[in-house]
Amino acid sequence: MPEHTAASRLRLSGLCFLLQILNILLFAVFVRYSPQSSPGQCPSQLNCSRRNQDSGFQQPRFQDVHIQVLLSFGLLVAFLGRYGAGSVATSILIITFAIQWAVLIQGFFYFFLNGKIYVGAQSIVSADFCTAAVLISTGAVLGRVNPVQMLLLALLEVTLCTLNEYILLSLMGVSDSGRSLTVHTFGAYFGLTVSRVLYQPHKDKRKREEQDTGHQMDVFAVVGTIYLWIFWPSIISATTVHDNDKNWAVLNTYFSLVASTIATFILSPVLYEESTPRMVQIQDATLAGMAVMGMAGEMLVTPFGALIAGFLVGLISPLGFRFFTPVLHSRLKIQDTCGVHNIHGLPGILGALLGTLLTLLATADTYGDRLQIVFPLVAQGSRTVTDQVFIQLSALPLTLLLAILGGCLTGEFCLT
Repeated sequence: MPEHTAASRLRLSGLCFLLQILNILLFAVFVRYSPQSSPGQCPSQLNCSRRNQDSGFQQPRFQDVHIQVLLSFGLLVAFLGRYGAGSVATSILIITFAIQWAVLIQGFFYFFLNGKIYVGAQSIVSADFCTAAVLISTGAVLGRVNPVQMLLLALLEVTLCTLNEYILLSLMGVSDSGRSLTVHTFGAYFGLTVSRVLYQPHKDKRKREEQDTGHQMDVFAVVGTIYLWIFWPSIISATTVHDNDKNWAVLNTYFSLVASTIATFILSPVLYEESTPRMVQIQDATLAGMAVMGMAGEMLVTPFGALIAGFLVGLISPLGFRFFTPVLHSRLKIQDTCGVHNIHGLPGILGALLGTLLTLLATADTYGDRLQIVFPLVAQGSRTVTDQVFIQLSALPLTLLLAILGGCLTGEFCLT
C-alpha cells in the first residue's frame, strides 16, 4: 500500500508537471494580450460579439464570476464527511488547470487571428464558466476517481464543452447567456455518463454520505450557499456588457432563488423526518433556482413567472433526491455522489424548455430595443421567431448528445 500511494503521488506530480509545461509552451507560442480597443476598432476577423471587449467589461463582474467558481463551487462538495477537505483541494487543482486549458481551447475557437490568441478579462470569465461545467461533472464521480483521473477528465471535458458552446452560441445563434445548457446541463450529464461507465456497486450513495455530515461540514454548506446568493444573480449577466440587459437577469434570478428556497421548506419536512431542511438541502435549492434561470433569465419571464419557475424547480429537486436518485442507482447503475442530476441536470433542462417557450414572445412589440441584445438575428430580420424557437429547442438534444458521447469516451478510454 505505501508503494502504491507513493506511485500515485508521483503520477499526479508528473502529470501536473507535463500539463503545466504544455500550457506554458502553448501560451508562449499563441497567447497575446487583446488590443484595448473600442468595438469599432475591433479586427473584423475576430468574433468581437463573443469577446465582449474589455473596454466595456466591468471589473466587479470578473470578481463575481471568479469568486463564485473558486469558493461556491469548491465548497459545494465539502459537506460530504468522507471527502470534505480533500475534495476542496482537488477542486482547486481542477480549477487551476481547467482555466488555463479553457483559455487556450476557447481562444482557438473565438479569439484566433493571424496565428495568435488574443485574450483579456472576458477570456478568463468565459474560461471560468467552462471550469464550472467541469466542477459539476466531478460532483457526479467524487470518491470514485483519483486526482490524476480528474485532470484527464478536465482535459477532455473543457475541449468538448467549448465545442458544444461554439456550436450552440456561435454557429446556431442560441440564446443561453446564463448557461442553462452549456454549463449546467452539459456538466451534469457528462459527469453522470462518466459515473455510469465507472459504476462500482459497493460504493455508498449520497444518502449515506449525508448521514455522515456533522456541524463542521454544515458550516461549509452555509458558506457555499451564502456565496451563491451574493454573487450568482450578477453572474447570470456576466457574459454581456449591456447594463440594461443586466437588470432583468438579476431580478429574475433573485425571484427564482427565493421561490425555490421556500419550496424546499415546504417539501423537506414532508419527505424527511426533520422540522427544517438541512443546509445542504437549502444549498441544493439555491443551485436549482439558479440553473433554471440560466437561459430564461434575460428573457421576458416576468417577476411572477420567475417565482413560478423557481417554486417548481424547488419542488422537483428534493423529489428527485427522494425518488429518482434511487432509480438512477438501482436501475441505471449511475452513482451520483453530489446529486448533480437534481440540482444541475433537471433544472438545466427545465430552464432550456422555459427559455424555448419564452422565445415565442421575441417580437419588437414585447422586447423593444432589448430584442437586439437577446435575439439579434431575429431583430435583424435574418431569422423568424419560429426559426429561433426551433433552434432553441434543438439545442437541448444536441447538448445531451455531446455530453453523453463525451462522457462515454472519457470514461471508457481515459478513466478505466
